Parts: sequence; structure tokens; C-alpha cells
Amino acid sequence: MAKTKKLSKRQHERLAAFRYALRRFLHFSDQAAQVAGLKPQQHQALLVIKGYPGSECVTVGELAERLLIRHHSAVELVDRLVAMDLVARSASSQDRRVVLVQLTRKGGETLDGLSAVHAEQLKRLSPELILTLQEIARGDV
Repeated sequence: MAKTKKLSKRQHERLAAFRYALRRFLHFSDQAAQVAGLKPQQHQALLVIKGYPGSECVTVGELAERLLIRHHSAVELVDRLVAMDLVARSASSQDRRVVLVQLTRKGGETLDGLSAVHAEQLKRLSPELILTLQEIARGDV
């Protein structure tokens, strides 16, 4: 095992500051989701679907991968989102065994509202996050 370099007090402070800023954003995100009537993971799922590169829908496997959950957990999550009319599922036209998930109009509107408040929060937190990341990138940590 390679010997690790001991970090200075300042380096620990930078790591702690970055972690704290991330935790504040994640706490904000969880609270915003709850205010919108969603569990945090449900909000994250909507964002994965809308934000998936190059597609308006995702497979259940892609959703599971992006949320870092097991496939069967993603299936249960999709079931709950379908029951809430936030997403719709359909079979792929190329492979009927593949289930595709896309936002409904209600899901899109819900996500749009959440994304707007998240963008504002990131604007408020960005100076601190950028400064801390710049210090880390320079090797100050």
C-alpha cells in the first residue's frame, strides 16, 4: 500500500468547507423536494430522466445506474412515480423487453419548478463552491 501524504490543517479546512457547502446544497434540495410533495429520490429520478444526455427518456437500468441504486429499487421508484402521474413507462420499439421511462406533463412541470429554485440556490452557493474548488485544484488540498 502506498504511503499517503499527511494533509495540513488548511487542507483539511478546505476539504471540510467543500463538504459543508455540498451538504448545505443537498439539504436544501431534500427540503425543496419535500415542499413540492416529493421524496428526494423521486426528485432526483425526475432530474435524471429530463437531464439524460441525448434522450427524452431513460431505461430503468439507466435510471438505476444514475441514482446508484439496484434495478429492482428503480422499478419500485418508477411504480411510485407512475402512480403519482409524474412519469409514464412504455416498451421500447426496438426491444419490447426494455422499459422506457419519460416525464409526463405534470412531471415536467414539477421538475421545472424544482429546477428553478435549485438554480437560484446554486447561484447563492457558487462563489463559495468555486473558491473552494479552485483552492483544491491548485493543490491547496
